[in-house]
Parts: sequence; structure tokens; C-alpha cells
Amino acid sequence: MRTDNIVKVEIDSLDRLRIYPEKEKFNFIWRSATEVHWDDNESFLYSPKPREWSYFDWYRQIIGAIQSEYGFNLLLLKDTLWINIPAALKEQIIKVD
Repeated sequence: MRTDNIVKVEIDSLDRLRIYPEKEKFNFIWRSATEVHWDDNESFLYSPKPREWSYFDWYRQIIGAIQSEYGFNLLLLKDTLWINIPAALKEQIIKVD
């Protein structure tokens, strides 16, 4: 399986979880019907504002959609930026990565 690095994880002002891959573009992820989207202007994957699912659930959904649709593993780095991510969520994400 191919890999790309995650350079930033963020919760934005619209309460969406954003994941920024280092190099790859995932323009057609919407076709997966997983509610995972791609912002072509700023090159990030994002979820809708959580309703029933937690941010952690959405993180796993985004990572899983990229694995199944594109055959890519997205990997956290030691220097991945964490913006507006609560410490408990960061710890939870790092444990499963």
C-alpha cells in the first residue's frame, strides 16, 4: 500500500475535521459516499460537523476512506501540526495511528 504523510490535523471554524496530506490529492473521494470531502483550493480532506459521530470517528472514517478508495495509508509525523485539537482527541488519534 502506498503512503503519504499527514502534515496537519485541524478542527476549523465550521467544526469540520480537516486532514492535510503532504503530497497527494484526493479530488474524487466524494464518490466513496462516506461524507468525506476534498478541498481542492487548500488541499485537505474534511468531514462534516459531527452529529452522531465523534471527531475520532470522523478521523477513522477519513483514513479508512482513503485506504479503501485510493490504496493509501495516511501517516502522522512527529512534527504533524495539531490545530484546535483537544489533547484527549490527539492522544486517541495517536494511539490508533
